Amino acid sequence: MTAAKPAGSNKIATLTGPDGKVTQLPIIDGSVGPSVIDVRKLYNDTGYFTYDPGYTSTGSCESKITYIDGDQGILLHRGYAIDELAEKGDFLEVAYLILNGELPTADQKAGFVQNVTYHTMVHEQMTQFWRGFRRDAHPMAVMCGVVGAMAAFYHDSTDITDPRQREIASYRLIAKMPTIAAMAYKYSVGQPFMYPQNKLSYAENFLYMMFGIPCEDYKMSPVLGKAMDRIFILHADHEQNASTSTVRLAGSSGANPFACIAAGIASLWGPAHGGANEAVLEMLAEIGSKDKVGEAVKRAKNKDDNFRLMGFGHRVYKNFDPRAKIMQKTCHEVLGELGIKDPLLDVAMELEKVALQDDYFVQRKLYPNVDFYSGIILKAMGIPTSMFTAIFALARTVGWVAQWREMIEDPQQKIGRPRQLYTGAAKRTYVPVEKRR
Repeated sequence: MTAAKPAGSNKIATLTGPDGKVTQLPIIDGSVGPSVIDVRKLYNDTGYFTYDPGYTSTGSCESKITYIDGDQGILLHRGYAIDELAEKGDFLEVAYLILNGELPTADQKAGFVQNVTYHTMVHEQMTQFWRGFRRDAHPMAVMCGVVGAMAAFYHDSTDITDPRQREIASYRLIAKMPTIAAMAYKYSVGQPFMYPQNKLSYAENFLYMMFGIPCEDYKMSPVLGKAMDRIFILHADHEQNASTSTVRLAGSSGANPFACIAAGIASLWGPAHGGANEAVLEMLAEIGSKDKVGEAVKRAKNKDDNFRLMGFGHRVYKNFDPRAKIMQKTCHEVLGELGIKDPLLDVAMELEKVALQDDYFVQRKLYPNVDFYSGIILKAMGIPTSMFTAIFALARTVGWVAQWREMIEDPQQKIGRPRQLYTGAAKRTYVPVEKRR
């Protein structure tokens, strides 16, 4: 992908104010996707701010990492289609691409894998933190606290002005996140922590630390290992979403990388962002049984009914979620491998079948999205719903780190400072309490 054209291009938009004054605003072209109107000098030139709640029409930064075309169902990482990366690559290869801009050579990949693998253990003193949490603490609460506390243990990688320290912090965050997430789970069920095994792949190591126990060998399933690896790939980055924007905004103040990623975890925790696959399982439980799917679909079509089918359609993708096709295939592979009988999974498969054939959903392009299938896969693996968002955070860490590094290295970077449309009271005079009525 080529770099964006500079702001000095000859394309101009004009804005006419109430006083008739015409302001010229440069138009900047990206390598693909919509062009942007440069409004950085709008306030100085006109005295006006733009008003864009949710920043749905605002480009907050320039980035070369991820491109999404929601209308066409396209997701590219550094120019590579997500389905091709998920089918042909593995998570650490995709992580290298997202971080560095190019797919690694064999030697580069081997070096990167080794650097991540040998950073997977956490400082032994950090294991004492878990005892301070309640056993029933949500894993995301634990991860927020522990990741933020990493800055207290790894002082040699908190200087954001040092490229080498930024690189070391990146390795540490990507490497240790599966360990931290798995330890949060182990603590919640009262089992001993399992230390990472350097002989295992990134995804396999996570499954081992989740489900292994000291008293017997853990048998690794290649199908489940591959499925988890794909889940990690498909959640690795997703452009300027809420949590990524949070990481960038926190980082714009000069905060250390561990604090920034902890902020991203907190943002992801929200049910409107990272909790979607949990909501899918809750919906399936509400439906209850396979024979009630038809009734649920009818309710979903009724605009006067509050019931909604979770895991269908997407805020960004108005056609189909390109990640969903890969997850659909992976979902059926996992269910076939495990051969389990679970009424909720039967409900999910029936719902998928009905929705894909129903004109109401097809015409509105309400296809099952990545959250629909990932929730089913994780449940089938025996992962509790409280861990779903933690796994999302684990996978998204590489995207957060890459976006944070890109922001730090951007010469135009400045502290984030959104403006507002103030609609409160105008200036008033203070009235002594005895005179107020």
